[in-house]
Amino acid sequence: MATAIFGAGCFWGVEAFFEKFEGVTGTKVGYIGGHLENPTYEQVKAGESGHAESVKVNYDPTVITYAELVNIFFEAHDPTSRNKQGIDVGHQYRSVIFYSDASQKYIAEEKIKEWEGKGIFKRPIVTEVEEATTFYEAEEHHQKYLQKHGSAACSIG
Repeated sequence: MATAIFGAGCFWGVEAFFEKFEGVTGTKVGYIGGHLENPTYEQVKAGESGHAESVKVNYDPTVITYAELVNIFFEAHDPTSRNKQGIDVGHQYRSVIFYSDASQKYIAEEKIKEWEGKGIFKRPIVTEVEEATTFYEAEEHHQKYLQKHGSAACSIG
């Protein structure tokens, strides 16, 4: 098993999106990339912690590759929107790939170039690539939030 961490705006919708794919064995929503230890949802949402709302994706690399997960990440959100996804605005909603080793970093950077070269987006990709630090799991009521509440996606304005 392996792990990948992505920030792409509302973590509830990103989690639900990744869960649809074969080879994804589990997900957790949480916070990473900031300066507070054990941040709360309220601190992150208010932009006080520096963390990004993110999803930790556990996967079986014999079924789905890290590169395929990065492609899914680019399909799950607008990587050209700096610090904003839908109605969510702030650094906590930034487009970011958190890598755990040199291979993940290389793949992430190459995928950004590849997606830029496709000409799909009208603006440049602004996705950040950052080394993974401590991932703090969000409070239990945020885990599988859309499933618990019978929703299919986050509210997009």
